[in-house]
Amino acid sequence: MTDLHRRFLLSGLTAAAVASAMPALAQSGKNSFGGLITPPTFNAADKARIDKATQYLQALTTGQGRFEQTDYRGRKTQGNWFLSRPGKIRFEYDAPYSLLIVADGQKVKMWDPRLKSFDEYPLGETPLSLFLSRQIRLDQNVIVTQVTSNGAGFTLKARDRRKQVEGNIALVFDQAGNGQLSLREWTVTDAQGKATKVHLTSFNRGGGFRSDLFVLNKSQLKK
Repeated sequence: MTDLHRRFLLSGLTAAAVASAMPALAQSGKNSFGGLITPPTFNAADKARIDKATQYLQALTTGQGRFEQTDYRGRKTQGNWFLSRPGKIRFEYDAPYSLLIVADGQKVKMWDPRLKSFDEYPLGETPLSLFLSRQIRLDQNVIVTQVTSNGAGFTLKARDRRKQVEGNIALVFDQAGNGQLSLREWTVTDAQGKATKVHLTSFNRGGGFRSDLFVLNKSQLKK
């Protein structure tokens, strides 16, 4: 697995779970254009949707479930995910890939057992940083550029406001009759138009986890 593939994998996954994937929407390099993007003007209904999505994401503290990831070539992978905000998330891919990605509050670490490859990146330089932060904002470094409603809920499309990273993320929320939201899936599209979709096949909020679930060190891995 190449370094580019690893970084794109991180972009596709988190943006989660995460919604927090938004600062590094895709590993497509920095844009040389300076300045900020001017946010669109939304009507009252769309503003309410953005506020509701922000409150929903902010309220996520612990959770776990299953995910299915589909890359731009149509290849599918599945696995388990675990969340403990702020700062921590874990993705376990099913065999034959068996990849393991863990954010421990400071770094994001990836273990590829097939290649015996261990990599780590500062959390702040990955898509996970915004979603795992204590305070989630969709009106600062990352902004919503489009709101699309449908019968089941709505979709928020967002991107890096400073144009430092090309690409976007589309977060799909389901909304029940009582107004309660649930995050169904997200799609990260890079500067070349290649999209990676992550569908949450199950999402169980709450739960306690053992402390070592969000610890991944090279020394503890089997050679």
